[in-house]
Amino acid sequence: MFIYAIRRLLYTIPIGLGVTIICFALVYLAPGDPIQSLLPPDASEEDAIALKKAYGLDKPIPVQYFLWLMKALQGDFGISIQTNKPVVDEVVRAFGNTFSVALISVVLAMLIALLLGAIAAFRVGSWVDRLATAIAVLGISVPTFWLAVVLVIIFAVELSWLPATGMGDSGSDEFSFFVWAQAKYAILPIIAMTVTPLGILMRTTRSSLVEILSQDFILTLRAKGLGTAAIVWHAIRNVMPQMLAMFGLQLGYLVGGSILVETIFTWPGTGFLLNKAILTRDIPLLQGTILVLAMAFVAINLVVDVLQTLVDPRIKRT
Repeated sequence: MFIYAIRRLLYTIPIGLGVTIICFALVYLAPGDPIQSLLPPDASEEDAIALKKAYGLDKPIPVQYFLWLMKALQGDFGISIQTNKPVVDEVVRAFGNTFSVALISVVLAMLIALLLGAIAAFRVGSWVDRLATAIAVLGISVPTFWLAVVLVIIFAVELSWLPATGMGDSGSDEFSFFVWAQAKYAILPIIAMTVTPLGILMRTTRSSLVEILSQDFILTLRAKGLGTAAIVWHAIRNVMPQMLAMFGLQLGYLVGGSILVETIFTWPGTGFLLNKAILTRDIPLLQGTILVLAMAFVAINLVVDVLQTLVDPRIKRT
């Protein structure tokens, strides 16, 4: 397993290099000039040239990429054009906000999916099975951004139970899940981000458990007189590698694809930061955010692959 982990880690090097090329190239495909947004209406051509030189945008694109890559390897993503702050500081703070909410959402979805999926698999055709199937279909079908708007209308506007936007009364980035005055701001984003993974994980859990429960070793366990709890434990152990794979995919999806939810709730995460960078054409901030999100997705899948070998020793990887 150690050799496999090292090999997978080495595989991330060419993947990361390809990601950097894509991240750097994509921002230049969008129309518009980021420098024009910083210049006053009466700015001269000399002013535009001087500003481009200050940000290194006057050099050829291959040279810009090489210089940007060397700095990125050292943890320097440049200075934001709009805020004039280091990009790495903004991205790290925003990524922490996104990852905490995404992790809670996926863990919550997995726990509920394992519970309802197991009950549905043991009661195939019952009302619990039909309810679990309906929840799975609903979770997969409902658009996350639409659900976010509905949650705001119901719980924030109509009932006034929870705040609609922001990350605290003071408007600061400081946040703690152990303080209710701050934690209540994360409830609606967590609910909105939990529904889709819940549907996917529940459908995966039910179908996998139904297949496992029909195998011969389960019949052997029943013949030996094992109780339902022991059989459930053995069945869940067999389905955990697949569940871990889906867990990693859904966590990566939420970390990298939460732009609409975070924009609706004004949650200061990477999705909200990415949206701001796109609208303001902030190239350093856009490049840094995309690179961190892409590498986070690669890292999450690497960790999940290694954890699968620990959960199920039958998976032999060398």
